[in-house]
Amino acid sequence: MPITSSNPFKGRQYSGEVILLAVRWYLRYPLAYEHVAELLGERGLEVDASCIWRWVQTYEPEINKRCRPYLKPTNKSYRVDETYIKIKGKDRYLYHAVDSTGQTIDFLLTAKRDAAAAKRFLLKAIEASGNPMPRVINVDKNPAYLAAMKAMTAEGTLPPRVRLRKNKYLNNAIEQDHRTVKKRMWLAKGYGSFLGEWRTLQGSKQFT
Repeated sequence: MPITSSNPFKGRQYSGEVILLAVRWYLRYPLAYEHVAELLGERGLEVDASCIWRWVQTYEPEINKRCRPYLKPTNKSYRVDETYIKIKGKDRYLYHAVDSTGQTIDFLLTAKRDAAAAKRFLLKAIEASGNPMPRVINVDKNPAYLAAMKAMTAEGTLPPRVRLRKNKYLNNAIEQDHRTVKKRMWLAKGYGSFLGEWRTLQGSKQFT
């Protein structure tokens, strides 16, 4: 359907209010697309689950863009971890960082779990608008983070004063978040594409 900046819902069967409500329900709560369709059906709106999937893929990037400036500021204590997610039967890795209060700093979906991916993620988190330079980065025993931080320090993208701390108990908050991601993945019955999962994760982080 043709979508323009002046009328982003042009050609849609339902109004923008209905579409955004459905997208917000899916991103905010642990629901499957079928659950959202059922909730709309109870309100007299017959919408197929595949239609809701298309709405999420289309409007999530703009929702993410508009929400980011209003997110709660993060602090300088980073907790970083990664978990695996299957896409079309292949392992992909979700890197995620939160601060000491559990506020999301940033995340990145990658095809590999190595020092290059860890470095890419740390650079993305530090350079993201509104994120302060970390005072300490808490990680698990994955050696890729140490290699990534050494490379960043040598390049001058990370100040030498930033400490790397290995303490698995301090990462309990981020481990809980991984469980939420896995539950969403189970409800979605897996993801058919890298881009589709990335868009869904971006949007869901703005509402949690």
